[in-house]
Amino acid sequence: MKHAFYENEKAVTANESRDYCPFIPVFGPPAVMFERGEGTQLWDISGKRYLDFLSGIAVVSLGHANPVIAKAIADQANTLVHVSNFFANTVATKTAVELSGLMRDAGAGDGQVFFCNSGAEANEAAIKLARKFGGRGRHRIVTALGSFHGRTLGALALTGQPAKHEVFQPMPEGFKYCEFGDIASLEAQLDDTVAAVMLEPIQGEGGVVPADAAYLQAVQKLCNERGILLIIDEVQTGFCRTGKWFGFEHAGIQPDAITMAKGMGNGMPVGALWARKDIASVLQPGDHGSTYSGTALATSAVSAVISEMKRLDAASLANKQGARLREGLLKLAKVDHVRGSGLLLGAQLVEGVLTADVVPVLLDAGLIVNGVNATTIRFAPPLTVSDAEIDEALSILATVLS
Repeated sequence: MKHAFYENEKAVTANESRDYCPFIPVFGPPAVMFERGEGTQLWDISGKRYLDFLSGIAVVSLGHANPVIAKAIADQANTLVHVSNFFANTVATKTAVELSGLMRDAGAGDGQVFFCNSGAEANEAAIKLARKFGGRGRHRIVTALGSFHGRTLGALALTGQPAKHEVFQPMPEGFKYCEFGDIASLEAQLDDTVAAVMLEPIQGEGGVVPADAAYLQAVQKLCNERGILLIIDEVQTGFCRTGKWFGFEHAGIQPDAITMAKGMGNGMPVGALWARKDIASVLQPGDHGSTYSGTALATSAVSAVISEMKRLDAASLANKQGARLREGLLKLAKVDHVRGSGLLLGAQLVEGVLTADVVPVLLDAGLIVNGVNATTIRFAPPLTVSDAEIDEALSILATVLS
């Protein structure tokens, strides 16, 4: 299908037809092609500047082309990129220790790490951990309606959005769903076949819907009483996005396992499953793996992100700048209320105003956000976003919404 996106000479090679799209169309026609970024700013192939208040969906948390992360990746690429998991490498080992330290500091306890390439892969690893822990006949996992855990078949089955399952039926067996935030609904799903409960601290794709601290505490109590694993999906909320290093910290709970990705690599494709030592030990050699688990290149980015986030006190930045953005959003006439924490915010539009009408106009005006559902705009700018950039974004929003 011909699309204006491919008309620019930079988008195609000289020998290709301009009617040709090289990508399988799972994302639909792209609206813009970008070629350069710096901090919160992006420039498209025509040189137009944009403010990125989505960060690649909460990924580029330290900004585009962050010099510290770029140098770490470049230096590592010139030293060692990959060896098989028949061997160790110094970078992945150091990074696993650093990540375990973050978990200890967050109150999760002592644990071990499995590195992978994405949030979906981290959640796939968590499925296998739960099934091995529970054993045959006690293999089911309960997740929440409205949740999102990834696009692989297993992670999609975890996802509590039946409409996304329909075209891929029959789905893998072993998953049950409860109402998010409703402890009675969860308890009704817990029987002798359930090995684990998996929840997001904030349902990002579900509309930026936070879990109440008391709810997560009640979930932990139920899991502890019944010997069920509590797995927290921190793929979108982790790495200072919510104003703490991990979203579960707001509730003061101690998960048995945690999945993460997105912000941990600042754009480098990397994810991880962390599990408490006594839980992690159920997985033995041959139970799981990945060719690219713990590559030196990917984990060099993670280590650099951890170091730079500590140096910047990124969690405090998320709180400070999130408060400024929230305050500004609440002053806009067509914003009903704002949900979320830190710099993961959802602006709920007033009745009759739809994201499908607003978001494309914002893009044309130079502000990148997304309509996470029909009436909620998601904001997830880099944690390093400046006061001036927040004010500029709010000005664009005010103009468009008026």
